[in-house]
Amino acid sequence: MVTSSEKKKAPILMYHSISEHTSPKYKPFAVSPALFAEHMACLHQLAYTPITVTQFINARVKGSSALPERPVILTFDDGFADFFTGAFPTLLRYGFPATLYVTTAFVNGTSRWLRREGEATRPMLTWNQLTEISAAGIECGGHSHRHHQLDTLPLAQAQDEIVHCKKLLEDHLGQEVSTYAYPYGYHSAAIKRLVLQAGYTSACTVKNEMSSEVTDPFALVRLTVSPDTNLDALAALLIRRSPTAVTRMYASVMTWAWQLARRGSASLMRYQGELDCY
Repeated sequence: MVTSSEKKKAPILMYHSISEHTSPKYKPFAVSPALFAEHMACLHQLAYTPITVTQFINARVKGSSALPERPVILTFDDGFADFFTGAFPTLLRYGFPATLYVTTAFVNGTSRWLRREGEATRPMLTWNQLTEISAAGIECGGHSHRHHQLDTLPLAQAQDEIVHCKKLLEDHLGQEVSTYAYPYGYHSAAIKRLVLQAGYTSACTVKNEMSSEVTDPFALVRLTVSPDTNLDALAALLIRRSPTAVTRMYASVMTWAWQLARRGSASLMRYQGELDCY
């Protein structure tokens, strides 16, 4: 009998902005184009095979033999315009597919939800750019409509964020959108059900752990890439071991406590009329 620890693991790397320019508060989420190019060269030299999130989900149904020997999944959150200039050319150079998660309310505009980080004017991708990206083999997934913490919203509002995002992407790209990423990684059992009911086949969170063939497809865990992720750090991410049971239990308790604090804060923000980005 094959145990879960023997199942093939697949690192899912999570990038955000691919840019040298960032505010101090957003610096941890911006990787320079030069460093990103080094990362991709490293993956190529180490014989990793990038696949999309949906390819990973589809291959899991067939078993380990359907996955590449060294799979890796490249994901990019939010849909910043610097993906088109800082990441897309490098991905094309190596023929690497990737999954780009798009926050649809801000397409053709700027990242207004990041005003507290001093990044409200960061340009976002346009629909024309997204069409070109999609045609080149980059998977486009949903990342909500307005980048709210979904597990703090009334379920009807969360459902609208999830469904409206999918519809806009499918209408503009002319193809099915199958994968989703929870804004900030935050989700709950109810939010997972809404994503499933909307017609997605997978969803990503964060958690900084390695996904495998037995990871919940609606709670795929990812590894955060930062501007401090040099080649040695990248190599360490690619072979990251799963945490111990004690570590998982501690993380679960801390997550529960943090959720209570966030939900209380979100309720206050809604009361003050500050939650909407418009």
